[in-house]
Amino acid sequence: MASQEIEALAGALARLPGLGPRSARRAVLWLIKRRDTALDQLVGALQVVRDALVECEVCGNVDTTNPCGICADPRRDPRAICVVEEVADLWALDRARLFTGRYHVLGGRLSALEGVRPEDLAIAGLLTRVAAGGIDEVVLAMNATLEGQTTAHYIAERLEAYPVRLTQLAHGLPVGGELDYLDEGTLAQALRARRPIG
Repeated sequence: MASQEIEALAGALARLPGLGPRSARRAVLWLIKRRDTALDQLVGALQVVRDALVECEVCGNVDTTNPCGICADPRRDPRAICVVEEVADLWALDRARLFTGRYHVLGGRLSALEGVRPEDLAIAGLLTRVAAGGIDEVVLAMNATLEGQTTAHYIAERLEAYPVRLTQLAHGLPVGGELDYLDEGTLAQALRARRPIG
């Protein structure tokens, strides 16, 4: 049996996404074996992030600077905004390095069942950014769920009054996907979004 403190560390790690109790114990043992290097680095990095973490006042991203590194980057196209549900979505899209504009994090999605209303999300901040001018395109990058599509539809209605081009991410067949393994909704969306060849 490990000490109460070591068990508490394993318990804290087990609450992280993707780590269960066994994986957390393995991580703790690995850190203990390397306590002079890896453990000190981890503790130091956690303390720095804890002390410096802020939410970007412009887009809602989480960073150690305000505005965040994306909003402050002069190489980014200020005329395009990609709207996402959560910070994790922003990070996933930005890792692909295909979108060169800026982002806007809603902080969730509309959901009648969970009681999430438009005023609970950062929709007003998005409208303020668009109303200020200089925005040519708003990309609605909501998840392909009922709530995500409801949120996208609501935002699209709110942005109708502004002279911006509204686009959304394509949904359909994943690269490498086989038709017989896909659900009917994905197949239906792929058929609706079909385009000419050549």
